[in-house]
Amino acid sequence: MTMTETQTLSARKPNGPLARWFSMLWADKFAFFAALFLLLAVLCAVFGPLLLEAVATKQNLRGRNAPPFDIARGWLYVLGADALGRPLLARIVVAAQNTMLVAGAAVLASSLVGGTLGLVAGYSRRSSSQWIMRLGDVIMSFPSLLLAVIVLYMLEPSVANIVLVLAVTRIPIYLRTTRAEVLEVRERMFVQAATVMGALHRRIVFRHILPVILPTLVTIATLDFAFVMLAESSLSFLGIGIQAPEITWGLMVSQGRPYLTNAWWLSFWPGLAIILTTLSLNLLSNWLRIALDPTQRWRLEMGGRKHG
Repeated sequence: MTMTETQTLSARKPNGPLARWFSMLWADKFAFFAALFLLLAVLCAVFGPLLLEAVATKQNLRGRNAPPFDIARGWLYVLGADALGRPLLARIVVAAQNTMLVAGAAVLASSLVGGTLGLVAGYSRRSSSQWIMRLGDVIMSFPSLLLAVIVLYMLEPSVANIVLVLAVTRIPIYLRTTRAEVLEVRERMFVQAATVMGALHRRIVFRHILPVILPTLVTIATLDFAFVMLAESSLSFLGIGIQAPEITWGLMVSQGRPYLTNAWWLSFWPGLAIILTTLSLNLLSNWLRIALDPTQRWRLEMGGRKHG
């Protein structure tokens, strides 16, 4: 980037951090609309059960397998009805809470545990770091979905067990990534200078190393959220995930499987919600990778000035 571009960018820099981040998001239209869709999904997860749970569970056998785009029974039936006459739109909105809750809790738990172990394994020069890595290797030696199937087959398929299993299977991702980043960052000059000046190890790790590797972990967590959501949907589809009367998108796809020949919409709409959410998370993670990188961020900032 030339000196003239740098001066122009500094002169047109948006006021406030929120305006700056919004400008960078607006520069990537795919990421912008992905963020809007994810915001809508989060709002459905938070407020959907409060507003539509009674409607989503109320049976109406006269309207069973009602086709989509027919609002004679009301706008909630615009996507059709299931085998018990319950509106699919209301059920998809309500099911967003369980789907998002399981994926979010699993990603948060695995990132905290894996990130902490990775910091210890990367910064410590003791033998404990090797034991931590061997633990990660043991977990990775089992296919994550197969391990989840085995454990949930032996245990009760509750929300807590599903979150626990999915979190454990994703720990090595954060463990290995964090350790690799720490091994590189701890050799940089500013970390060496803090060590020479007598800074405590805790301060070096949390004040100097963690802020550098945090953008990478955030990007990975965004991608991992999509993977965990697909894993939960797969478990629910196999019948060992969240059980009825609870609702998830994967469970709705599974419940609509026997009716694919004459009522395709029972599985199509929740499957479409899964696809759009996963696609939005991938698009947003790609934007985060650039926005959180100081050496690449200027591309979005320049794009925001051109489109803004």
